[in-house]
Amino acid sequence: MNCANKKRKDRKWHLRVFNALVGRFGPLRWWPGDTPFEICVGAILTQNTAWTNVEKAIDQLKANDALDSFRMHETPPEKLAQMIRSSGYYNQKSIKLKNFARFLVENFDGDILNMSRWKTERIRRELLALKGVGPETADSMILYALNRKVFVIDAYTKRIFSRKGVFAEDIAYEQARAHFEEILPRRVRLYNEFHAQIVKLGNNYCKKSRPLCDDCPIQSL
Repeated sequence: MNCANKKRKDRKWHLRVFNALVGRFGPLRWWPGDTPFEICVGAILTQNTAWTNVEKAIDQLKANDALDSFRMHETPPEKLAQMIRSSGYYNQKSIKLKNFARFLVENFDGDILNMSRWKTERIRRELLALKGVGPETADSMILYALNRKVFVIDAYTKRIFSRKGVFAEDIAYEQARAHFEEILPRRVRLYNEFHAQIVKLGNNYCKKSRPLCDDCPIQSL
């Protein structure tokens, strides 16, 4: 099989996976958040915790009128840490949030959308230079807040697709990202929804220790 035929076959299979997931879970319309800044804050807070804990932290930020880049930049880290306590690792995350807020205030008048004049590669490089922002967090910001064509990779993605024999579970982040961006049509809405569906599958079926394979929506693929 030549490379072009293999790519077409792989694309067809990946899209079958996507359609099977949407058929089971319905459209998920990610990322939860009223503003691009809230989406970015959620991307930082969700590190090593469940989304339900993030929602509580965001509610506290809103209640304290701190879900704004300028106010977050001005809020003392210990006070910010108490607001986001439910998200876990709150002292470290308060520093990460303040670093991100300072970056926006000092360079983009507090608005991440002002980064839109840059190419995606530069945006990604600048975000990754911030302490506490790794590839998954940066790509979540770029995809969901800036609507750029970057596929987000997480532990669920590696687990699910390694169990399907697509790649090894210890695949490097950039290799996994390149795989999806090469195989799939380059569409923001597809990247957006596919990642959301993968997270849903990982949470509900493709669990780490006791996967529920018998009722998995992609079991037969």
